[in-house]
Amino acid sequence: MTTLKPGDPLSQALAHLLKQLSPALRKAFTRQIAKQLRQRQKQRIQAQQAPDGTPFAPRKQKRRDKHGRIKRKMFSQLRTARFLKHNNSAEEATVSFARPVTPVARVHHYGLRDKVARNGVTVRYERRPLLGLTDKDIERITDMALMHLVN
Repeated sequence: MTTLKPGDPLSQALAHLLKQLSPALRKAFTRQIAKQLRQRQKQRIQAQQAPDGTPFAPRKQKRRDKHGRIKRKMFSQLRTARFLKHNNSAEEATVSFARPVTPVARVHHYGLRDKVARNGVTVRYERRPLLGLTDKDIERITDMALMHLVN
């Protein structure tokens, strides 16, 4: 199936059909979308990949084990259900980070400057896009919408 763009006739027809559903059915549909998007974002962060499929910039080699490797992958805590949240209403579905980790996620997502510690040195972090939609995500949402309308 091809990816739908906002101006496509099929996309407009699909949006029109979804608007005709009751708010309760639309909310159930957006809940499905939000849950699946959160799962896909979690898998992508775990695989250390940006939404476009490129790998994250490696972290600086500082803490290493006896084999010269860093023990944990980046963002292992950010991808947990405690911090990676999904919300939905009858109008929209969102995936975002919880308040305590929003500054950390923003710094890494946009490649901003931040202090390593409270009184530490300021460092510019590499850009590592954490959240975003891929073509496969859009295709899955479209398929889910079509299946939801058929049922």
